[in-house]
Formats: sequence, C-alpha cells, structure tokens
Amino acid sequence: MIRRFQSNTALLVIDAQKGVDMLEHWGGPGAHRNNPDAEENIRKLLDRWRSRGKPVLFTQHDSREPKSPLKVALPTGAFKEGIEPAPGEIVVVKDVNGGFIGTKLEINLRRLGVSRLVVTGFFTNMCVETTVRQAGNMGFETYLAEDACATTNRTGYDGVRHDAKTVHALSVASMHGEFCTALKSTEALALLDSDAPALDCVQGNRTAQEASA
Repeated sequence: MIRRFQSNTALLVIDAQKGVDMLEHWGGPGAHRNNPDAEENIRKLLDRWRSRGKPVLFTQHDSREPKSPLKVALPTGAFKEGIEPAPGEIVVVKDVNGGFIGTKLEINLRRLGVSRLVVTGFFTNMCVETTVRQAGNMGFETYLAEDACATTNRTGYDGVRHDAKTVHALSVASMHGEFCTALKSTEALALLDSDAPALDCVQGNRTAQEASA
C-alpha cells in the first residue's frame, strides 16, 4: 500500500523550460519527442498540489555548456507557458543534470519538512533521472509521475538511433524499484485524497526505518 500524500509530500518540476522544445539540439536532425501530454499532466499536478497547499518546487537549468538552449539569460531558458512558478514557490537554479549538486534543493526540502517527492519534468533520461537517483539515495521516498515526463530520441556511441519512446521507457524501468516508484499522474492525484491499497512503494536504497515510516 502507498499511503496518502500529506504535507510532507512535495511536487518537484524539473527543467520545464522552453529550450527543451529545441529537439534537434537534443536528438539531432529529425529529432522527435515522446509523450506530448507531459505538459498537460504537469499542469494538472501543479493545480491540485497548489489547491491543497502542498509544497511545490522547481529546478531551472542554467547550463555550463556553451551551445545549450537551457540558459537562464536566454529566452529559451524561461519556463514553459502554464508551468511557471507561482509567487512564493521555490526555484532552484542548477548548472548540471542533478538537482541536488551545488544547490540548496535538499536544504529547502528539509526545512519544509518534506520526506516524500513526486517528480516530473524534462528530460526523463537526463535531469529527471539524475535527480531521482540522487533523491532515492538521500532517503527521500521518491515517486516518478512518468507520464508527466518526456524525452527525445538519442543516438548511441555506435551510431544506433534509439527512438524517444524506448529511451523514456528504459529510463523509467531503470529507476523504478531501485531509486523510486513509478506511477501515473492520475495515481499521484488520487493519492492526495486517500491511501492506495493496490499500489506498492517499491523503492530500494532505504533503511528499514524509512521503509516502514
């Protein structure tokens, strides 16, 4: 069973910035993305989290890479329409893939009394995955709303091109059961109202005390 999300459960939105739509930068010529519904699912989660007065945090990528469109000083570094932080919500600016590296994300979460995270955003196999892995290792009970995430196709070192749907699915599979529990955004929304007896928290890397909390 997964217990109801209460005041100790934060929604974390990773890098929902306009630059993620510059697909050729991320996936090369003819690039494509999976899950066109990701933004709408993020908005639904944001609306419900805010209406319940639960913590909402954002990361904003300010890349070290000179050609990256994810730079705060560029128009493409701005947040996507309808997924902007509301007044008073915490925005953590990062310059690498992991949201906890060189930032105050952990401090902010601990100060808010957050021990459970629901993670959404871009890209599934990059900044979302890195942050989820770190959160799981740091002892946060971490949930990935996988249909509120998306990524692009990727080309391997051997020249093999992997489609975006496969990249997303394998990234989720790598995280689920070790660093987080993956679920649908509808399941995350339902958990704001009641326990989910049919679902299990399958995250590893937690102590027995954390797992029974």
